[in-house]
Amino acid sequence: MQYAAITRRLKDLGGDKWAVHNAARDRIDRGEDIIELTIGEPDIPTDPGLIEICADSMRRGRTRYSNGRGEAGLIKALQRTYASRLPEIGPENILCFPGTQTALFAVMLALVEEGDGVLIGDPYYATYDGVVEATGAKVQAVPLKMEHGFVPQPHDLQTAIRPNSRVLLLNTPHNPSGSVINRESMRAIGDIALAHDLWIVCDEVYESLIFEGEFCSPLEFAPLRERTVVVSSISKSHAATGFRSGWAIGPKEAMRLLLPISETMLFGNQPFIADMTEAALTDNYDTSERLRTSLARRARTCQATFEAAEGLSCFLPRGGMFMLVDVSATGLGGEAFAWRLLEEEAVAVMPGNSFGGQAGHLIRLGLTVPDPKLAEAVRRIAALSARLCAAKLPAKAQA
Repeated sequence: MQYAAITRRLKDLGGDKWAVHNAARDRIDRGEDIIELTIGEPDIPTDPGLIEICADSMRRGRTRYSNGRGEAGLIKALQRTYASRLPEIGPENILCFPGTQTALFAVMLALVEEGDGVLIGDPYYATYDGVVEATGAKVQAVPLKMEHGFVPQPHDLQTAIRPNSRVLLLNTPHNPSGSVINRESMRAIGDIALAHDLWIVCDEVYESLIFEGEFCSPLEFAPLRERTVVVSSISKSHAATGFRSGWAIGPKEAMRLLLPISETMLFGNQPFIADMTEAALTDNYDTSERLRTSLARRARTCQATFEAAEGLSCFLPRGGMFMLVDVSATGLGGEAFAWRLLEEEAVAVMPGNSFGGQAGHLIRLGLTVPDPKLAEAVRRIAALSARLCAAKLPAKAQA
């Protein structure tokens, strides 16, 4: 039987990247005690007040079809949220989606096609290459280096640009590293985008989870607003990952052309979830503050352990839910280390090669488990590293 080209383009860009995570889940299902540090699932629940708003909305009959753009109340809430960055924002600048991932997929369908290139800082979030390849476009990797704080450097970006480059995909705070693009760097990146007539697509889902420094969006620069689309959601900020409620903000023309794509895919998301999202954006909930405090504390604690451990080095994240650890001194790459860690220490982390070609020597660990469990996981990671380093020594040196 014949299948569309998209199935070939995506055949190696789906669940295979999550093999360690899936193996860990299988063991958990069998009753094994595994410390799972693989995914960005907040370890605090969705606020009960938001749950009640969602439930009450369903009880009031808000279970019917929506429209393609989004519910009126949520659109107004998003206007208020983004007004300081996009002063002329109106409903025509906004589209609502079930989550950031769906928004990003639809935006890429609207901006690129076969033969085009999408510039992405490498390492990058595990689904980005799939989102790009689905359109027929190709990833054009921009190396992100630990010594530069995993922030795109103008020279590296300039070097990666090709005649077919159409979009620059940014993510700040960054997954997997937790880096944050400051205002000076964003201005330099924006100048390059202007010079090369690039769209900027910015994934800002971790905006509210910054530990150090201030958040900066390309929308804050007037010359960039007509070439920038940002995507985000309440998944991380309000610990509401399963509700799948996100949005895209961009130029009116881009949103007008994106709307039929969205309608063809979805024709609206759920009104009762829109009501909950409106409340999340409008009212005062402390979920982000509690998450930010605990994540920053855990990152510092992990860093202290890794700095004292043999064979490991790490990058202290400025935001987000993750930490990258360099395991190359152990003699193993990130994938081999992750499998050994699961087998020998019952700890599940993501291998760096799930996040692009530049991260093969890294592992990513989530900071989203309670402090005692995270401390134990980090102790086990350090123990495996010490054993691997010892095994590399000549017998005489070990004696």
